[in-house]
Amino acid sequence: MAHLNRRTLLKSGVAGLAASTLASPLIAQSRTLQVGSYGGYFENSFKEFVYPEFTKATGIEVESVTQPNSADWLVSMQQALSAGNIPTDISLYGRETMIKASRIGDLIAPLDLSVVKAAQNLADGFVFEGKDGPQGVGAMSWFSAMVFNPNEAEVPASWADFWDSNLFEASLGIGRNFNAGFLDITAATFFDGAETMMSNDGIIAIIEKVAELKPNVALWWTAESQMEQSMKNGDVIGGQYYLDVANLMAADGFPIQATFPKEGNRQDYGSWCLTAGSTKADEAAEFMNFSCDPAIQALMSRKIGTAPLVDRAKTDLTDEEFDFVSGAPAILPAYEAYLDNETFIKESWDKMLAEA
Repeated sequence: MAHLNRRTLLKSGVAGLAASTLASPLIAQSRTLQVGSYGGYFENSFKEFVYPEFTKATGIEVESVTQPNSADWLVSMQQALSAGNIPTDISLYGRETMIKASRIGDLIAPLDLSVVKAAQNLADGFVFEGKDGPQGVGAMSWFSAMVFNPNEAEVPASWADFWDSNLFEASLGIGRNFNAGFLDITAATFFDGAETMMSNDGIIAIIEKVAELKPNVALWWTAESQMEQSMKNGDVIGGQYYLDVANLMAADGFPIQATFPKEGNRQDYGSWCLTAGSTKADEAAEFMNFSCDPAIQALMSRKIGTAPLVDRAKTDLTDEEFDFVSGAPAILPAYEAYLDNETFIKESWDKMLAEA
């Protein structure tokens, strides 16, 4: 795996992949589709590896639209739709943003799953049911994982090991933002998971448990680069970090190893959603069917570094390829709690961090 990097992730040939695994291309008559995705490397990888395969399989040309990975996209969508514009036919929404869009209403359209039959390939929970019915089809996922320096520590069996000052005193790197995932990890380790997040008392109990960890935390990081550099120079020897980036660092020879402890790692995911008012529902259904095909899920794992949303056995991913981007078990974020009680959670979390 030492030849891997974030832009050439497992550069195995994929010529003809979609054509060999999907239905024959339809006869195209200048059919087009605007697809939104997060910018930079992520969008460029879709433009280089995924969209061309979709066009080969269907004849539909994709116009890539850059969108933010945040609720800011909802503001842009509201403004555009109010002006009578369709900024993109399909957008890529994180689960939390998708729930917000569904609650606002008139931003994402309901889907006809009778024509998105490939959605049946997805594991349970990755078709989003909004107030108007199905409104999102899972696209890909990613993990925030337990990492450690194998030269300095044994493989932790549980997230609870991080609370042991004999093992990790003043040596951990943990995400600083209240919604960076460590609340979910703590809830899954010591409490009843997302259920505990549904009450103020539960939230306070979780945050008080995180406060007990503070003597073992050397870095509360907000930027990916901070944790990366701290692991490289030995300022921290364990913590919470992105699975794919940790594996890339390990492949480049840096002292970092990702592992799935008994509670699992936090998994988040994005979904394809049809913009309300788009006239490209048929083309959007073909794109969603394409994306849900196990071969394309595997393609995205190899070329983008995302985790598949289909059963690994349905793909041709090797053990090495799958372990690079995914694993089990998974800790799912308490999406509803973050949305319904965001102010209380954030203020309580920030107060905990500020206390000596």
